[in-house]
Amino acid sequence: MNVLFASSEVYPFAKTGGLADVAGALPIALQGMVDNVTVILPAFRHIYKSGLPIEELPIYFDVPVGGQVASGQLLKSYLPNSDVPIYFVKNDEYFDRPELYREAGTDYQDNCERFVFFCRSVLEAIRLLDLNIDLLHCNDWQTGLIPAYLNIEYSATHGYENIASVLTIHNMAYQGNFWHWDMLLTGLDWKYFNMHQMEFFGHLNFLKTGIVFADAITTVSPRYAEEIQSQPMGCGLEGALRERRSVLEGIVNGVDYTRWDPAADDDIAAQYDLSNWQQNKPLCKEALQKEFHLPTNPKAPIIGMVGRMADQKGFDLVAKVIRERAQTCDCQWVILGTGEPHHEAMLKELSSLYPNKIGVKVEFCEGKARRVEAGADMFLMPSLYEPCGLNQLYSLKYGTVPVVRETGGLADTITNMSPVTLETGTANGFSFREYTAEALQDILEIAITTYQEQPDTWKQIIETGMAQDWSWDRSAQQYIELYQKTLEARRNN
Repeated sequence: MNVLFASSEVYPFAKTGGLADVAGALPIALQGMVDNVTVILPAFRHIYKSGLPIEELPIYFDVPVGGQVASGQLLKSYLPNSDVPIYFVKNDEYFDRPELYREAGTDYQDNCERFVFFCRSVLEAIRLLDLNIDLLHCNDWQTGLIPAYLNIEYSATHGYENIASVLTIHNMAYQGNFWHWDMLLTGLDWKYFNMHQMEFFGHLNFLKTGIVFADAITTVSPRYAEEIQSQPMGCGLEGALRERRSVLEGIVNGVDYTRWDPAADDDIAAQYDLSNWQQNKPLCKEALQKEFHLPTNPKAPIIGMVGRMADQKGFDLVAKVIRERAQTCDCQWVILGTGEPHHEAMLKELSSLYPNKIGVKVEFCEGKARRVEAGADMFLMPSLYEPCGLNQLYSLKYGTVPVVRETGGLADTITNMSPVTLETGTANGFSFREYTAEALQDILEIAITTYQEQPDTWKQIIETGMAQDWSWDRSAQQYIELYQKTLEARRNN
């Protein structure tokens, strides 16, 4: 089986979010399970910052974009520490920009045109590189037109007729919604601009197009696959997803343990694993308290948070809980990230009000994120919604107990502590259901009490999490099964 993985982000070449981590790790995990896997990405300005060698190939091509012809060139490199080839679609007019999709909070006005070009280029690259592809794995709205072009324009073209397509949705909130006249840029017949295919409340919708035309659809956790089939998680596309529910599946993202492993992490104060975490993790805790200018108190439980400071991540609940409990609770808070200005300002204010309880750094630095994972006792993710989430999986490996809201991938990966789950050895964290400050406060009190009064139980929860396997190999095997099933269905049709 030959797989082409199309994405608008791939770590370490271009990244704005978790999609890049998936696209940088899953193809490597698939490598030993398929005949060939190839990755393709726009040649953004960012790719040259990776420090990896990039070769310009003497391969040039033209594709139609609206009534014009746009020219491209293919470049080549390899994913780090692998022989997985990655090709870049070069067109400086479209991709040589400071950012990937938007600047100063505003989307690039020609995003539709840019990704029409990319989608068409992906299909041309199959021919130009003689890739002999069996399955095309698309990701998010930026690649949503590929399944449509494959079905409408390439279905009778030699070498394309048996290619199956899979679309993975990483976040339903981002859909690629454009003015209806942008349909002209796609070059597809207006008959496809209807409520059952490409049209969404008068707009052209790339993600909906992919949902309708792909042979199979995945998202990044089983719970999220259920949630997006109804409001509000479906973000308006719940009807289209219910129509395709027979080919919709959730597969939890994996962790790249070559990057996230406390036994080999050079950014933390002391490396540790399951055998010596009790000796070395406290050293990481002390270093974290110093870095965030908090009193070095080994008995005070540290609640860590890393990520985008936004309502989606539950920061509105966190602010209420801190305001109500900061003076009376003997825990410490360590918060790292950037986001919505009002959340940044609120957290800075709380840090100045309670300097011995709350340490805040409004920035993002992966080294600091690793030190939070290693030094905190608990990792808090009270998300309103969370398609998959990766930080809770990092936390398990780092022996930092996740405290999460039961939604999306958080519900699929974190098993709440209870007498039953402790007895079965499955408890690896704490979780709550209702999206309220009261529910968050209640679960934090349970977690803090367990930490302070039941050290043997706390140790069991930590060691259960550290021993679990959330590697990409596990996820890749599920993708292989999906690929085989999708190819078989395509050929039988």
